[in-house]
Amino acid sequence: MYTEKVLDHFHHPRNQGVIEDADGVGQVGNPVCGDIMKIYLKIKKDQAGQEIIDDIKFETLGCGAAIATSSILTEMAKGQLLVEALKIGKLDIAKELGGLPAPKLHCSILAHEGLAAAAKDYYEQAAK
Repeated sequence: MYTEKVLDHFHHPRNQGVIEDADGVGQVGNPVCGDIMKIYLKIKKDQAGQEIIDDIKFETLGCGAAIATSSILTEMAKGQLLVEALKIGKLDIAKELGGLPAPKLHCSILAHEGLAAAAKDYYEQAAK
């Protein structure tokens, strides 16, 4: 049912935890399945002033697929320009895991939305 990569990220999640002084935090949930994801971003600017994801962590309350998609998202986004990380597509996350069963594809979409929510929070804080 699940690929080895999904099981690995479920059993050994990467970047799980909290960034206490996060620059952006996004929380999303799926009322149908009950999954809740919280994504934390720490942003640094390079010499050209471009925003880079210096650190990214997650807290997820949900099924194995929800944890795995959160974990792989952090690996895909960490070290990327924020604008580039936001181009990670809703299904790119599932693809990176080697696929998900159709009933679990919503977890990939939720992870994508969590990153977008954290970036939105970052941009709103930076505008103040």
